[in-house]
Amino acid sequence: MTLTPSMVPAVKPQATTLASTPRELTPLAAGRMTLSVLIPVYNERNTIEAILERVHATPMRKEIICVDDCSTDGTRERLAELQRAGFIDKLILQPINGGKGKAIRTALAASTGDVVIVQDADLEYDPQDWPELLKPVIDGKADACFGSRFLGGPHRVLYYWHSVGNRALTTFSNMLTNLNLTDMETCYKAVRGDLARSLSLTSDRFGFEPEITARLARRDARIYEVPISYAGRTYAEGKKINWRDGIAAFWHILKFNLQR
Repeated sequence: MTLTPSMVPAVKPQATTLASTPRELTPLAAGRMTLSVLIPVYNERNTIEAILERVHATPMRKEIICVDDCSTDGTRERLAELQRAGFIDKLILQPINGGKGKAIRTALAASTGDVVIVQDADLEYDPQDWPELLKPVIDGKADACFGSRFLGGPHRVLYYWHSVGNRALTTFSNMLTNLNLTDMETCYKAVRGDLARSLSLTSDRFGFEPEITARLARRDARIYEVPISYAGRTYAEGKKINWRDGIAAFWHILKFNLQR
């Protein structure tokens, strides 16, 4: 039997949903892109010059913003000298110590770049990893890219319980964001500038990492992960985060993922 058009039942077109529509690529012009480097600084007199030299060695257009969080070891005076020498584009001196998260938020508000990235001043993270970190964002595949210390990159062997704590925090965060990150607490998060500046961030201390992760997940941002190197330092060398900050991070994860 031959089917005729009148014998075929009409099929109503289904409504297109966000989940069923592939996200379009949104590439950036690499040659014209500006990277805003946000550097929160607190008592890093011994390392600030070295990290700025590493930042300047990266072959890309950069806007370097340093926020000194009321250092007391001479860092503030050295930063002023480095700004006069052309190593820093914008230097903001906090009147009181407000915490790392507040310093990052201050730097972010002053940024204008197409992509922003936080760079700690303590030499634990290496700007040589930036090209791989930025690639998914520049290619238009990602709105944010996290640099993971647990995906096989070279790293200094240090505290076992720190790694256990980091994985526990990441797992708890993933349970609430429904992401499958391996390193939520990483410093290296490259985010499209317009998106980063539109997020309602409020954290002052080390709650910044779980907060920005929760905000990005809430905004349905496309997030990638790439392996990075990590040269962790000891407490004798100046490491500042401690077990109290780890406990507080669980509260921050719960707060920012349930907060509307």
